[in-house]
Amino acid sequence: MEELLRVENLKKYFKNPAGMLHAVDNVSFSINKGDTLGVVGESGCGKSTLGRVMIKLLEPTSGTITFKGKDVTNVSKKEKKELRKKMQIIFQDPYSSLNPRLCVFDLIADPLKTYRLLNRAQRQKKVFELMDMVGLARRFAYSYPHELDGGRRQRIGIARALSLDPEFIVCDEPVSALDVSIQAQILNVLQDLQQEKQLTYTFVTHDLSVVKHISTDVLVMYTGVMVEKARTDDLYMMPLHPYTKGLLSAIPVPDIDYKRQKVKLKGELSSPVEPKDECRFVARCLYATEICR
Repeated sequence: MEELLRVENLKKYFKNPAGMLHAVDNVSFSINKGDTLGVVGESGCGKSTLGRVMIKLLEPTSGTITFKGKDVTNVSKKEKKELRKKMQIIFQDPYSSLNPRLCVFDLIADPLKTYRLLNRAQRQKKVFELMDMVGLARRFAYSYPHELDGGRRQRIGIARALSLDPEFIVCDEPVSALDVSIQAQILNVLQDLQQEKQLTYTFVTHDLSVVKHISTDVLVMYTGVMVEKARTDDLYMMPLHPYTKGLLSAIPVPDIDYKRQKVKLKGELSSPVEPKDECRFVARCLYATEICR
């Protein structure tokens, strides 16, 4: 398989009144072309920050990001603008991520105008093609975001992300704000587009059922650090880290006769602010020993 993106020893720290907040701490992994990497963990574990650092929406504190064999960690403004064409993001909230002053057509066409791509007639054709691609009826082209439901708004976000023909897309919890019935529709759209356009995804979510459905690999994060990464089938069949076991045992099973061993995670998340030099999970781990501290 051809490697598309690699991050090595990636760190992202933020200044905090109590000290330095380690949002992403020494994370390393790679993604092959056409694959989907699911990034999971509890709220506040650094999932979304990792996704935004990967595509340079946030600058890393240290570490390297390699895209298509080229180090893009420290690129010029001009190079970053070109990189934007190949790396895009679908935001979590389809309500706040769209400019309420722009109609659907202008929202999707905006990246094309920014990069001065295509003439007016070509842009119109491209926008309508994108609307068809994501299952958004053309009659909504001149509607405004407030006139549409959450599912249609998220389709706008997907079409906008696709407008520059990217190769890699970070999907930052794209279905968490939607009704369950609409979630399935959006996931199917994303999978169909991936097959059609050979896209590579990083899919950020806290819903492990969704990850199992859409991902080829899964990365588990806990307070800024990566605790486990494996192929999806391997991770769901035989998780190794106690935190992963706890997350998986919390997934509801629609079978009242099904019996399984529950792994309860007690206690609170450890603070990512000036963390101690010990395992981040030590306070909640059933198997912790002195070597972990």
